[in-house]
Amino acid sequence: MARTTAILVGGIIEVDSAIPLDPFIEVANVLVTQCCSTVGYTATKLELIERWLSAHFYTVRDMRAEAEKAGSVSEKKQSKVDLGFSTSHYGQQAMLIDYKGGLAALNKRAKEGSIGAIVATWLGKENPNV
Repeated sequence: MARTTAILVGGIIEVDSAIPLDPFIEVANVLVTQCCSTVGYTATKLELIERWLSAHFYTVRDMRAEAEKAGSVSEKKQSKVDLGFSTSHYGQQAMLIDYKGGLAALNKRAKEGSIGAIVATWLGKENPNV
């Protein structure tokens, strides 16, 4: 069960009312449960981490404007080609709130490519005709 709500997430990030926050809250909840819930944080601290992490995942769907212009209409979106939570201010803040390092460790493994790595071992002969 999620610790945070769409209202709380909407309090820290401007959201498009046509985009439901539930999918972002759900993934944040899973990660906070896996990475942060067993290290002694209070329920309040876990909710804060989940709230900021939900906002981070929302930015993946609805990128923030970095610059806007009214005359001749222009807009530039915040974008960083990278993996992990450091791609948004919200993900960075979630890692900061998680001062015991669970999200930072997950972030590091993601950048190193060690999350969900598939390893195959060939058990047959190198040349089956020999």
